[in-house]
Amino acid sequence: MRRYAWAVLWLGLVAGTSTAVGQADARPPVVELRQNYPNPFNPATTIPFALGADLFADGHRPKVTLKIYNVLAQLVAVPILQGAGQPLEGLELMCDSPSGCAYTAYWDGTVLNTGREAASGVYIYQLVVDGQRLTRKMVVAK
Repeated sequence: MRRYAWAVLWLGLVAGTSTAVGQADARPPVVELRQNYPNPFNPATTIPFALGADLFADGHRPKVTLKIYNVLAQLVAVPILQGAGQPLEGLELMCDSPSGCAYTAYWDGTVLNTGREAASGVYIYQLVVDGQRLTRKMVVAK
C-alpha cells in the first residue's frame, strides 16, 4: 500500500499536475491548488487553494484535507486552515460567494507530533476535496 501511495504522489508530480477538477471546458477550475510561498522556505510556509462555487451548490459542504509528505510518501504534517486554526483534515468548508472562495493553509515547518523542524529537502503537499486529489511540491532550505 505504501508503494502505491508513493507512486500516486510521484506520478502527480512527474506529470506536472496540479490538475483541477472540471477543466474540460472554459469555466474556471472547481478546485485550484496554488504554489506555496515562499518556496523554498525556512521554517514556515503558506499554501493557498481555491474552491469554485459549484462545489457549494445546494448547500453542499465539501470535505477538504491537506497533507504534507516527504519523498518516501511518509506523512510529515497536516497544515492548519488560517482563520479557523484547525488542522485541514476532513474539514467541511463553507462559502457564500457566488464565484467561489479562496483559502490559505499554514505550515510551521515542524514534523507531526514531534515539534522537530522538517529537514531540508523536497516535500509533496496534497489537497483532497471530496475525493479529488491535487499535488504540488515544495522545498525546505536550511
